[in-house]
Amino acid sequence: MAHALPYIQIVLSLLLIGGVLLQRSEAGLGSAFGADGMTSGKYNRRGFEKTLFQLTILVAVLFAVTAFASLFLAR
Repeated sequence: MAHALPYIQIVLSLLLIGGVLLQRSEAGLGSAFGADGMTSGKYNRRGFEKTLFQLTILVAVLFAVTAFASLFLAR
């Protein structure tokens, strides 16, 4: 298992990068100064965007778990 862990981390890191890049960016320059296009100030994710957000969180948690596991298995 310790030999496969770096490969698992590479795959998880690529999935994490892809998940983050596919998400909608709400932090434009205009919203940094309070001039975003939404009047309510709150945005709800729905459908595929919500699923992608949840999968990105799952992949990030799995990546963190494998990183901690590699610390303990390296000894």
